[in-house]
Amino acid sequence: MTDAAAQGAHRARYRRILSFAAREFLKIWWFELVLPKFGLSSVSERTRAPRMQRFAKRFHVLAVELGGLMIKVGQFMSSRLDVLPPEITKELEGLQDEVPSVPFSGIRAAAEAELGMPLEQAYAWFDETPVAAASLGQAHRARLAAQDAVDTGLGNVVVKVQRPGIDEIVAVDLAALRRVARWLTRVRLVADRVDAPGLVEEFAQTSLEEIDYLHEAASAERFRENFAEDARVSAPEIVWERSTRRVLTLSDVTAIKINDTDALRAADIDPSEVADVFAEVMFDQVFTHSFVHADPHPGNIFVTPEPATTGRNFRLTFIDFGMMAEVPASLRDGLRTLLIAVAGRDSKGLVAAAQEVGVLLPSADTAELERALRALFARFGGMGFAELSKVDPKEFTDFADEFGDMVRSLPLQLPENMLLLIRAVSLTSGMCSSLDPTFNVWDAAEPYAGRLLRDESGNLMQDMAQQAMETAAVTYRLPKRIDAIITRVDDGNVSFDTSRLERRLDRLEGIARRIGSGVLFAAMLVGGALLVPSIPPLGITLLCVSALPLLHAVFGGRRSR
Repeated sequence: MTDAAAQGAHRARYRRILSFAAREFLKIWWFELVLPKFGLSSVSERTRAPRMQRFAKRFHVLAVELGGLMIKVGQFMSSRLDVLPPEITKELEGLQDEVPSVPFSGIRAAAEAELGMPLEQAYAWFDETPVAAASLGQAHRARLAAQDAVDTGLGNVVVKVQRPGIDEIVAVDLAALRRVARWLTRVRLVADRVDAPGLVEEFAQTSLEEIDYLHEAASAERFRENFAEDARVSAPEIVWERSTRRVLTLSDVTAIKINDTDALRAADIDPSEVADVFAEVMFDQVFTHSFVHADPHPGNIFVTPEPATTGRNFRLTFIDFGMMAEVPASLRDGLRTLLIAVAGRDSKGLVAAAQEVGVLLPSADTAELERALRALFARFGGMGFAELSKVDPKEFTDFADEFGDMVRSLPLQLPENMLLLIRAVSLTSGMCSSLDPTFNVWDAAEPYAGRLLRDESGNLMQDMAQQAMETAAVTYRLPKRIDAIITRVDDGNVSFDTSRLERRLDRLEGIARRIGSGVLFAAMLVGGALLVPSIPPLGITLLCVSALPLLHAVFGGRRSR
């Protein structure tokens, strides 16, 4: 493709993304904002499900045809089983495996250009059929050359190669997303709660990191080190000799896909146990290691069967570390408080944690919010997604009617550094629910919250012990220091320099006099102005004399300086 043709294709791609977004915004505006103002809310509610389904189908077609970051957006929406309606998640879940592959000729050319040698020299064998095609690259099975196999101790590997021209496609998609974010800043309901441009910039940063395979390789090694002593988790090894920014070679760890429940049962692995372990591992990533796999969709996690000698007959194998979330200490502490409050059904603690994390601004009416959370915990607390789906919809409607206006008026915001973390949590909750329909997030959170609470208590005791030691040390030294001071006083060796204090007192006295002059000036000025109409001589005299205290107030302090 010539440069002119490529530029034309990029412009067409940009326009298509914007036109799709504009049409969908217009439909949402009409059905969700305009019709209710004319008393036609029933029309909006009655047509919402089919409209969501049509939207999902249209976006599905757009994402598959365009690829690039549009696939990433679709994958995120398909994972929100706990938030988005099934009309959307069901339609988009196929995007995980529906990305069209690149012809092998293009992959060969890209890989050889990066490695600087023919594939036959770099690998003993290279499968032309991809094992997986992703939005930004695709993976092929291969076997290392004899010397590389000896050096690394590895034989079979997986080679990830970026799609040709993906840098330019990502740049176009980000430009379109930035434009859509600027549109959202004009929607007050969105702008008051979310910094859409800020979120897009964070998404841009993670996307650019994701197309740098050296960055992904470093993240994979860090993840492996974090769980090196944990039998529940594993990750592939990196073959650095055959890895560059656009080509990544790693050990082949292919096993059972985490969402393949039939294969799990055939291997005598309980999917519900997989869900529990998966939730525990994700909690550990957030609260123990502060380094979270932010793209844990089914294509990126395998369940590897293991001998049941350790009490568990499987381990979770994570791949694809291009999208990782760092959890700062301040955010981690807030999330720990949040988890403990949720597990304890503590409405006041939950509000405080939301403020600490930065989701809820300090100006919020916390009393009313605490009342709403108490009602929420009392009625729905402890229920899993399966139980919630059986609750009478009227109960949700009544709750929304009672507290909806209050919730919508809350000064909420989404801190930028939480975007990837929220994605990871969303994917985790959706995956656990699909593995086990009775999965209860409360049951998963409570043991972990108890452990965190014990850790917090241990840290508190350590702090108290350290403070006690410091206090004891000061107390031990105090009698000697007091005795030394008394001895110096008795000997006449203690003197006090009061000159600086005297100068400050003189300055404060001068300022007080100038303030008094200012007050006298204001009184004489106002009094004179009031007396001029009735007693002109006296009024004019006061106005003239008021200049004296004014001059003192303005210039009285210069000599003292």
